[in-house]
Amino acid sequence: MSFWLQVVVAAPAHSSIAGPLTYQSESPLPVGSLVRVPLGRREVLGVVWELLADSGALLEMQTRHVAGALEGLPPLSATWRKLVQFTAAYYQRSLGEVALAALPPQLRDLSNVQLARRLKRPVADTSCAPDGRALWALSPQQAAVLAEFHADSRPALLFGATGSGKTEVYLRAAARVLELDPAAQVLVMVPEINLTPQLQSRFEERFAHLGKERVVALHSGLTPAQRLKSWLAAHAGHARLVLGTRMAVFASMPNLRLIVVDEEHDPSYKQQEGARYSARDLSVYRAKIETEDATHAHGPCRVLLGSATPSLESWQATLAGRYQRLVMDERIGAAPSTGEELAPYAAGPQPEASTPPQAREPGPLGDAGSLPTVRRVDMNHQPKHCIIAPPLLDAIAQRVARGEQSLIFLNRRGYAPVLACHDCGWKSECPHCSAFRVFHKMDRTLRCHHCGFTERVPRACPSCGNIDIAPVGRGTERLEEHLAELLAGVKRPDGEPVRIARIDADTTRLKGALESQLASVHAGEVDVLVGTQMIAKGHDFRHITLVAAINPDGALFSSDFRAPERLFSLLMQAGGRAGRDARHSGASEMWVQTFHPEHPLFAALKRHDYAGFAAQQLAEREAAGMSPFGFSALVRAEARTQEVAQGFLNAAAAQAESLQLTGNGQVTAYPAVPMTIQRVADIERAQMLVESPSRAALQRFLAAWQPVLFETRQQAEFKSLIRWAIDVDPIAI
Repeated sequence: MSFWLQVVVAAPAHSSIAGPLTYQSESPLPVGSLVRVPLGRREVLGVVWELLADSGALLEMQTRHVAGALEGLPPLSATWRKLVQFTAAYYQRSLGEVALAALPPQLRDLSNVQLARRLKRPVADTSCAPDGRALWALSPQQAAVLAEFHADSRPALLFGATGSGKTEVYLRAAARVLELDPAAQVLVMVPEINLTPQLQSRFEERFAHLGKERVVALHSGLTPAQRLKSWLAAHAGHARLVLGTRMAVFASMPNLRLIVVDEEHDPSYKQQEGARYSARDLSVYRAKIETEDATHAHGPCRVLLGSATPSLESWQATLAGRYQRLVMDERIGAAPSTGEELAPYAAGPQPEASTPPQAREPGPLGDAGSLPTVRRVDMNHQPKHCIIAPPLLDAIAQRVARGEQSLIFLNRRGYAPVLACHDCGWKSECPHCSAFRVFHKMDRTLRCHHCGFTERVPRACPSCGNIDIAPVGRGTERLEEHLAELLAGVKRPDGEPVRIARIDADTTRLKGALESQLASVHAGEVDVLVGTQMIAKGHDFRHITLVAAINPDGALFSSDFRAPERLFSLLMQAGGRAGRDARHSGASEMWVQTFHPEHPLFAALKRHDYAGFAAQQLAEREAAGMSPFGFSALVRAEARTQEVAQGFLNAAAAQAESLQLTGNGQVTAYPAVPMTIQRVADIERAQMLVESPSRAALQRFLAAWQPVLFETRQQAEFKSLIRWAIDVDPIAI
């Protein structure tokens, strides 16, 4: 007897294989089973998606046979399949592409014998009692938000100041879930891989009684074998806690009871290749369908989003009552205000500071005395071509002399963004991209950060032969060098010279480099830390008392409507690295060097007033019909020429208009334009913005437009088109 199965397989983007394929099996296989099936001349991994009950009409079809099933693995659950199906439909990708991308790649290459060997590896017992070691007492706010969280069933947004103890709330919420249900699982997500180890160590320490095998990591930085091991532990229910980046939202966890999304505002939760999904949004959807699953007998699956600067979409959801808002506006162990002004600076114009401590009123994030004092330095009044303003330099020197640490933040790596000849105007443009190659002094190279093209720095200008070519602008490498020159005469309390370190993508390429450098900072072996955004968020530096943002003005006038939100969030997060130790919080400072000190964004930052900033931004977006009050998608096209890329998009939009797919004006497709960086690796890129005030109308249009895009792609004039993709709810326009 034969059985007919619908199997989804990984198919190339925009291929004719959009849904499940029909295969024949000699034995019945449960829905969700992993199987190997022939596809063309290859044998590929697939997921049984559906059983065809009435196979009579298929008897005459030339269906191919399933090559075999992966034995010993429980089937993927109905809620997991529902999550994948929703993701594929909402983000306009093929079902097989999403489903197979969510599985560890090594599964495709394992034989049943190899898989059985991995499944037989022992796992620690979970019947042992919780760790009896005493825990720190919860602050009143921590206890209150936990009680509120457990009393509600809506998605929850934990709006907590930096240093307010959000991680402890995550730990206690997870502990409660695991204690109430001996089979329950918890998923904790962080935005970046470099934040995973420190959080994993805290969870492993707190839940050591579960056994090390019960707390696993799941992210792209793992080796294929490590990723497979973690996935198998989660899929079998052995792993009680899974910590990972955005990919972990698809982890197969049959007993999932709690999802925590730390730093939920972070744009890293949005995938930028393939299926461009938002892991934060999918976590909310997954908690909903897990709760609806009738097989769970131990209550709903909850989702807890946490941030000191929530995304405006999540903030608006709390205003509308769809999300529960939990507030922690006090730092743990906040030092009381001394009531004294900081000593005036010896030289240079006085930077404008926040309200003096004795006159401060509690703001939307609580007593500003426990958060860093924000000082805005008007660079219009500083010496010309000044990189570090004299008052800021003096403040850093004072910190070094007292044995305290400073963090200098510049979100641009390399020595200088461009190398230029001032005689003929030559600049270090990339021959393959519409961008400049960045000068890296450490290895004397010009490196394109978009396509990777690298060359040695020329001895003279390639255009006119002038040997006097010079760097223009500055990156973290140049800033580190400049600070070393400026602080050369400054001594530490032990009389030793100042120690400066830099952490960015260039200094952390080697495995273990980041962990080693962070350990040096925590051990007090660094006095001044220079870095990009990778050190500006999530890290718990206990001895940093001063944070400075060197050049944040670029995002103030960006064409991207989300740029102010990202800048405010980044500065708030960076400032939150200062004063995390209660002994120093009263004297901690954040400095912002800007040519626009009166800008409303910096005014809100000075007050630590996220709520005021959010209200102003939401009012602007509502007036313009932008997210979260409107919905959009970007359709991107890549070709050898800009004419083909834009022509393809405009032709497809014209065809949609002629077919009346826009729903009587409910959907607007704007003319195609070049992307901001329109050429990367000799590929021209264009984009088209599609907007609608209705999410449902936009989804209907995109689903109906997909076949039109496929047909347009086949036209003779667009044969040279390389690829196209739809990005629903884009985070950058």
